[in-house]
Amino acid sequence: MISEIRQELTGHIMPFWDKLRDDENGGFYGYVGFDLNVDKKADKGVILHSRILWFYSKAYAVLGDEHCLENALHAYEYIKDHCVDFNKGGVYWMTTYDGKPSDTQKHTYNIAFAIYALSCLYNSAGRKDALELAYKLYDDVEKLALKDNGYGEAFDCDWNDAANDELSENGLHADRTMNTILHLIEAYTELYKAEQRADVGERLRYLLGQMSDIVYTPETNALKVFFDNDYKLVGDIHSYGHDIEATWLMDLACDTLGDEELRAKFAEMDLKISENILKIALEEGALNNERENEKIDKKRVWWVQAEAVVGFTNAYQHSGDKRFLDAAHSVWEKIKERVIDKREGSEWFSEVSFDGVPDERKEIAGPWKCPYHNGRMCMEIITRGVE
Repeated sequence: MISEIRQELTGHIMPFWDKLRDDENGGFYGYVGFDLNVDKKADKGVILHSRILWFYSKAYAVLGDEHCLENALHAYEYIKDHCVDFNKGGVYWMTTYDGKPSDTQKHTYNIAFAIYALSCLYNSAGRKDALELAYKLYDDVEKLALKDNGYGEAFDCDWNDAANDELSENGLHADRTMNTILHLIEAYTELYKAEQRADVGERLRYLLGQMSDIVYTPETNALKVFFDNDYKLVGDIHSYGHDIEATWLMDLACDTLGDEELRAKFAEMDLKISENILKIALEEGALNNERENEKIDKKRVWWVQAEAVVGFTNAYQHSGDKRFLDAAHSVWEKIKERVIDKREGSEWFSEVSFDGVPDERKEIAGPWKCPYHNGRMCMEIITRGVE
């Protein structure tokens, strides 16, 4: 599995994103349709660029390829010059193709990915200026997004509360989401890794506490998804992909903090979540997407499959239970068979049906479709060394 995944990373995923580098306007092109046509004048997502920065920064650390560092720095310059609001704080949601703000809303989730990426550039290549920018954005979140009972999520350009449309789904409105808490954990883990600053560690522990005390449901070993401002549940949704992704990210956060008591607590919780996902969501070798009320959505989403490989591998490493490793292998086989787009010059399909038919309405690259989940899966498997 490791050799196959290394080849997928270096021979398929990376070459696709390499060719999307925009040397005229900076950054990377913002959209590739299902037909593989590159829209060079599409708006450029800030989340997309943070994820690209993270991808190439981490790839430089894992592979030692100077070409990865060059692309990471190219993405960094675009974020620094066009995406950060140095006057009012945070980062914009979207820019035009030539680097002007086109959607100026501020979102905690979006800022978290910028912190994650900038911290990774420092941890991989020692760029102190990137770390300083990560701390600036961390301060923005702590000063402008933190409320009495947790982190607010959606704001206008001036940090007035706004509707959380970007992270609300399924026709529901959510003021707070598991998704933002999870990716703040991810971001603060990478930031804490840089210099082990006590205040960052304290906030990371706070976020882990929110996951264990508010988001996690011990009766079902599942994570809640949407909440109102007071963390009352909104809707009845179980996101299988987020559950399995959260298990290994929470374990990683505890490992990075170096707290044995916290590590043991979350290892037990995360194994219960992994066991539940193995039992209820793995079907015919791949992971179903989610449950809403009584309806199960069985489409195969690219990022869900990628996170399943990492999450099940992590569960195997924590438990020694070979069922988890077998599950990781089975999902990888289905990815190879159905999710990887074998057309010349493509990458992974965004979604395929349960029967393996790609959704031609979904882009190959876009504001959300990026090299972060599948690229990270490849690098996690390579560095974990689990066959």
